[in-house]
Amino acid sequence: QVQLVESGGGLVQPGGSLRLSCAASGVISSIDAMGWYRQAPGKQREFVATIPSGGSTNYATSVKGPFIIDRDNAKNTMYLQMNNLQTEDAAVYYCNMRVVRLGVPYHYWGQGTQVTVSS
Repeated sequence: QVQLVESGGGLVQPGGSLRLSCAASGVISSIDAMGWYRQAPGKQREFVATIPSGGSTNYATSVKGPFIIDRDNAKNTMYLQMNNLQTEDAAVYYCNMRVVRLGVPYHYWGQGTQVTVSS
């Protein structure tokens, strides 16, 4: 089995920054795409950013610029640096990874980490 553990959420004032982490553990051959999604109260889960194993990153228009996604393949870990946070960025953030196990790809989700933006 594979587990994704997220960390780094919390309370921040508007204009502040947070850095989220998502670490995968278990039987892993490789990890293809990694991504972050978020869900605000009363809204559907939405795409934030993705980073493939090779190639360019992709961002939602609303976060392009202030948010930066990166990964450390040696640690099976992904990060989301969130700068200039605004109240509309408040949500539960979920990580997603496409993990290859014994030649078969599987999608896994983290448990979510709360990001609150408030003065």
